[in-house]
Amino acid sequence: MSPARLSANSAAAKIKAGELSSEALVQACLDRVSEREPEIRAWSWLDADAALAQARACDRAVGPKGLLHGVPIGVKDVIDTADMPTAYGSAIYKGYRPRADAACVSLARAAGAVILGKTETAEFASIHPAATRNPLAPAHTPGGSSSGSAAAVADFMVPLALGTQTGGSTIRPAAFCGVVGYKPSFNRVNRAGLKFSAESFDTIGFFARSVDDIALLAHVMSGQERLGDAGLREDKAPRIGLCRTSRWSQASSQMREVIESAAQKLAAAGADVELVALTPAFEQLHEAHAVIMQYEAARATAWEYRVHGDLLSPAYHQRMRAGLAIPHERYEAALRQAESGRQDFADVWGELDVLITPSAVDEAPLGLENTGDAVFNRIWTLLGVPCVHLPFGTGTAGLPLGLQVVGRRQGDVATLTCARWIEDRL
Repeated sequence: MSPARLSANSAAAKIKAGELSSEALVQACLDRVSEREPEIRAWSWLDADAALAQARACDRAVGPKGLLHGVPIGVKDVIDTADMPTAYGSAIYKGYRPRADAACVSLARAAGAVILGKTETAEFASIHPAATRNPLAPAHTPGGSSSGSAAAVADFMVPLALGTQTGGSTIRPAAFCGVVGYKPSFNRVNRAGLKFSAESFDTIGFFARSVDDIALLAHVMSGQERLGDAGLREDKAPRIGLCRTSRWSQASSQMREVIESAAQKLAAAGADVELVALTPAFEQLHEAHAVIMQYEAARATAWEYRVHGDLLSPAYHQRMRAGLAIPHERYEAALRQAESGRQDFADVWGELDVLITPSAVDEAPLGLENTGDAVFNRIWTLLGVPCVHLPFGTGTAGLPLGLQVVGRRQGDVATLTCARWIEDRL
């Protein structure tokens, strides 16, 4: 088996034991990139020589080593890197080199990670898609805006990648590409060095091929407990709420069947599964999310719009005009509504550990013109709660489906513990 197919945990363990060099691992990933990148287009910038130099430095290092020592990782190109260009998915910033790494990149380096390169993103992490294709079916979208990160992990180009989520930009690409995606609780991972889209929602997210690998990266980034140290015992069946949300009818029949089947399998495995209904007030959070996101995004890129508007896509121009037209009073009302929703959500839980709900409307749609619908992601992003996508089942086109595990705000370790229990049973 190629080292490129190793999990992050396995690769780190082999490097620590002297059974694998970082150089060999990075070279295997680069070989995979060389083979597949002309079709998949997951990377906006990659320098093989620089990546190998990082790996050789890891192999020469003496003394204590970090948890990701020698393990390669991809970084979404809205996250600053001091030694690599950061273009934010826009021609405006072609060749731009930030002076400093983003906090999350610096933490990854401190843990010994090799930054393999920058992954493609939609323009300013918005709606105009990148060139990336779905590695499982290149005529289908990989999702957005973290398209390159999801595709690179799914196609064994790298075991871990960083993304972001403002609406559904981590969970949906993970769903479409068939990998594990994790959106932490809001501000769980420091956001310094991220090009903001909407400051009220923007969250650093992770991609991997297992919950264990997600948990390893989460520990590095936030210092939270590693799985096994959580208060919820991993051999204890969780209490799960099946939450269809008010948009259940917008999910395809096959997606609804997958969620119902997952609930049945988990109940058969010993979980206490019950239906959870959100009050009608939660339906209004969809509109509140749209107002806040458009208002903040239009102001976050005001300079780019005013000075370099000719280099923005028509879709981004339209979003800017819509956001700038929102009255401040409407924005403030949406903020109040969001905060009220967060307080109300605390009353939903009772004795439940997590909720399960669709990650996306359906499998990845045909075509590359748009990145899909975030209808099953927006309210969880607004509520600031942790979400984990787990692949489960396939659709009529043979592409992955799956479910979203939703936890309590700042209950990330318990959520990941439950997600791993669910992953093992499904």
